[in-house]
Amino acid sequence: MNSEQFLGWLERKSQPPSSLVFEKPLIMGVLNVTSDSFYDGGKYLSVDSACDQALKLIACGADLIDIGGESTKPGAPPVPLDVELSRVLPVIKQLRVLADVCISIDTNKPEVMEAAIDAGANVINDVYALRRDGALNVAAQLDVPVCLMHMKGEPRTMQENPSYPEGIMKELQHFFKERIDKCQKAGLNKNKLILDPGFGFGKRVKDNLKLIYHLNELRSFGLPILLGVSRKSTIGAVLNNEVEQRLIGSITLGIYAALKGTAIIRTHDVDETNQALTMINAIYQAAKEIG
Repeated sequence: MNSEQFLGWLERKSQPPSSLVFEKPLIMGVLNVTSDSFYDGGKYLSVDSACDQALKLIACGADLIDIGGESTKPGAPPVPLDVELSRVLPVIKQLRVLADVCISIDTNKPEVMEAAIDAGANVINDVYALRRDGALNVAAQLDVPVCLMHMKGEPRTMQENPSYPEGIMKELQHFFKERIDKCQKAGLNKNKLILDPGFGFGKRVKDNLKLIYHLNELRSFGLPILLGVSRKSTIGAVLNNEVEQRLIGSITLGIYAALKGTAIIRTHDVDETNQALTMINAIYQAAKEIG
């Protein structure tokens, strides 16, 4: 899927919510060009290896490639601006030449947002939901789709006793209402916003499982929902396994999220996710046929 096709898809998906009808979600392939990401850190440090992996993800069914140069795993320290830029820009530039695919930049720094879009990226994916100084104004000027993610605290401290006295869904409803209002006041087009409830970001296991169960409630905003569950620790807590063994748990959560109306699944395991979603989609398509 190229950027023009994605914008058309986004316009169609950014509508008042209607009855929940299954539609196969888009797949966002994860490409971390970091040394310390929890699953693929250190695997794609060279531009060539990163672009080779991106092309493999596209061939396996990725509609978007999400490139990140700073780990946001629990406890991760911040990365200096110059380091993050040196990691992501060469990859974006080379991938832009190699493939007509929609590229997302996973960053919270306004300077990286601006440089990445200038280099050829098409979408901003911000775990801070444009709360960093200057991010709102830069995003408004760039006028590209933005994913707003919920996170309690920051990656370095987010798993230090997070709690939600009113419940996780009330927290998410309040948070997204506030962020959408801020974005619109700053001049962002609401129809270019995507919401990510932040599975695993400042949440206990039970919070993550509850937000998955109640995901369809976020459709009240009339915006696409993005979800990243791939290989995360909640799966390990439930199944008592390590990150390398969490494929089945990841696919299961992805399917459940899709049935709840999630529009974009962010994953490391593009091929397996695509096969699972294609199978589910085939069932729904067959059910529509008469005879």
